[in-house]
Amino acid sequence: MSRSRLLAVAFTLALLGTTAQPATAATPPRITRAGLDPALVAGRGADVPFVEQEAENATFTGERIGPGREAYTLPAEASNRTAVRLQPKQYVEFTLTRPANAFTLRYSIPDAPTGGGITAPLDVTVNGKHKRTMTLTSQYAWLYGMYPFSNDPNVDPIPGWWKPEPDPVTKPFRPNHFYDEQRVLLGHTYQAGDRVRFAVPRDTPAAWTVLDVADFELVQAPLEQPKRSLDVRLFGADPTGHRDAALAIEATIAAAKKLGWSVFIPAGTYQVNRHIVVDQVTIRGAGNWWTIIKGKVLPLAEPAPDRSTHSAPGFYGKYTGSTDVHLSDFAIESDVRERIDTDQVNGIGGAIGGGSTIENLYLHHTKVGIWLDGPLNGLLIRNNVITDSIADGINLHMGVSNVRATNNFIRNSGDDGMAMWSENLADHDNVYDHNTVQTPVLANDIAIYGGRDNAVTDNLVADPIREGSTLHAGSRFNATPFEGTLTFARNTTVRGGPRDLNWNIGLGAIWLYALQSSMSATIEITDSSFLDSTYNAMMFVVDWPVKDDYAITGVAVRNIHVDGTGTNVVNARVGGWATFENVDARNVGAPFVNNCGTFHFNGPPEFEARDLGGNDGGWTGASWCEDRPTVVPPPPPSPWG
Repeated sequence: MSRSRLLAVAFTLALLGTTAQPATAATPPRITRAGLDPALVAGRGADVPFVEQEAENATFTGERIGPGREAYTLPAEASNRTAVRLQPKQYVEFTLTRPANAFTLRYSIPDAPTGGGITAPLDVTVNGKHKRTMTLTSQYAWLYGMYPFSNDPNVDPIPGWWKPEPDPVTKPFRPNHFYDEQRVLLGHTYQAGDRVRFAVPRDTPAAWTVLDVADFELVQAPLEQPKRSLDVRLFGADPTGHRDAALAIEATIAAAKKLGWSVFIPAGTYQVNRHIVVDQVTIRGAGNWWTIIKGKVLPLAEPAPDRSTHSAPGFYGKYTGSTDVHLSDFAIESDVRERIDTDQVNGIGGAIGGGSTIENLYLHHTKVGIWLDGPLNGLLIRNNVITDSIADGINLHMGVSNVRATNNFIRNSGDDGMAMWSENLADHDNVYDHNTVQTPVLANDIAIYGGRDNAVTDNLVADPIREGSTLHAGSRFNATPFEGTLTFARNTTVRGGPRDLNWNIGLGAIWLYALQSSMSATIEITDSSFLDSTYNAMMFVVDWPVKDDYAITGVAVRNIHVDGTGTNVVNARVGGWATFENVDARNVGAPFVNNCGTFHFNGPPEFEARDLGGNDGGWTGASWCEDRPTVVPPPPPSPWG
């Protein structure tokens, strides 16, 4: 075997992680949410129209990969940190638990040797019949190197940037963002008990195919045109996608505004390759499985005033502020394959407020699903699905207020799944509630950077990969100081608290970080569950250069269940204090409180963990300090007695 072939084999084995014996007998169907029994996460996260089945819980003839949580591996980026690898003629077979006529399949196939992705077939049958072939692609996956990343597997580290890996680095360097997903309408409604099989054909060009999770759904018929609305086809919009429809949609918007009517985009695929500016208008589709806005990322003749060098499909508010905008019931299938931070190639953007709504959208292959720049006030974001973005899922940036984002499902974001970023101007009085966020490849499931009186409640957040965790509040990125009360209530984190590769320490499932100022506002962490944390459940931290300058105070933790930590329940690496009341923990891998304060070791710790009573599962005070305690993987979470 050639040296190059040996290296390729070694690289693939490292990506795939550990394997177990393949399943050979039929497996009863098992429905999960974020890879867990739904009973363990009841009441948390989004109420979605599909049911989740993990490939490793189905019947398969391939190999199970994982569980594994180390970044830059396929198991770490998989839902439940586990997936199934298939070779030609192998399959995964799911059994339906309720009627379905559609599915979404999350998968990974290799990149091309020089980057840019490949395509490969995957056969789909139901009960051994009705064969159809999907075309999988890795053209939207596989990034390499250091932020902001590259599509080139031969990219070098950025000179002068600190990194823990010694030189010369192994290439491909830091491969990541392995997975993509695809939606398919079956054209027939199948019943509970029917078997859906995904099989790799003999002649696939893919060296392997990894299947992660399938979401099965009963998609309703297309919505009818509302009364007092204008159909975009009347103005020349092509529902076959062959001709650009942007001008026709804009003409429909202009006419509808004059009439005081709404805009209707019926079932079809409409080619749009740039922003459509919206203000005081309602635009509805026939449903996000039926009305597809699809376009390409195209270079601009010259940079735009906002420094964008490319265009892409999207609906944008005016930067001076748009009001009374209502967008619903369509999909945006974009074409973003690399991260260029100056590019405005998001699904929804600009400043949309004043009583507006964004709902029932499917946003796919965008840079950011929804990125809104303030100042703006008053917006409802609900019932959206945002997947496979190159950067954030949702970001409220700079002076955004009175926004509620609820019942959204976000998976495989390339940066924070959901963020509020108070860069120089405070976001305030916003709520993120009842959302499900899974597998952000970089950063956090939900992050709050500064601001005033914001809340994160009733969410289900799972499987962060690196440089972040499931829940985060940070004085970072030129954010305004925290003011008022920041509320984290009734959230469930699953498999949070990963290892931070730069610090080489474990984070908390929820972590507070005082980097650019002290955090002295009231921060409440209440009535929540931290399940199967890789390292800590909670972490309070400051960076070493400013450890004597900034502190974290005023944090109240109460009514918490912690089921499984690789190390501690509480890890403090900062000065300040927090109160703890009714924190119930089990399956803890290291002492309950690990208090290193600011590492002076010359007296009582600089962080005070105040015991208000009711803390059990090993609470022993706050005097013990271990820089990097040994990880003891916990057993899987189970119902709380």
